[in-house]
Amino acid sequence: MEPRGATQAEIESLYENRFRAFLLTVTAMLRDGEAALDVVQEAFARALRGRRAFRREGNLESWVWQIVLNLARDYGRRRDPPLSRLESVDHRAEVDDELRELVMSLPERQRLSVFLRYYADLSYDQIALALSVTPGTVAASLNAAHKTLRRQIEEVAR
Repeated sequence: MEPRGATQAEIESLYENRFRAFLLTVTAMLRDGEAALDVVQEAFARALRGRRAFRREGNLESWVWQIVLNLARDYGRRRDPPLSRLESVDHRAEVDDELRELVMSLPERQRLSVFLRYYADLSYDQIALALSVTPGTVAASLNAAHKTLRRQIEEVAR
């Protein structure tokens, strides 16, 4: 039987190997790189302090994602990120900004599922653990998000 909790080495290894995915995802969510860095670093600090709470029912990365997402949500509630930081320098940047705005307009579960799937490259099972839902709910959320985004993009293209 595995002992309860995560080791410091396991969390440090996750930080070293997946930090970029955490940072990119939270940056996309918050639209603020400095705030994302603060959120991710604080989340890992909390994971280290609370590592004995990890029950090993899922994988460690999904457990840390729960911490990261909770902190990112809290940050987002406290502050509406300024859109001026998304200044476009060319057409590609304008398209990226428009797509980012469409994703940001999705309901929370759909938005988080999109970020975790396409920015963090998590599996449906990992996303389910991170969001405390079933893999079927993740699939339904991503399907709904794809339909909504497709419809919105078609409307913009007309």
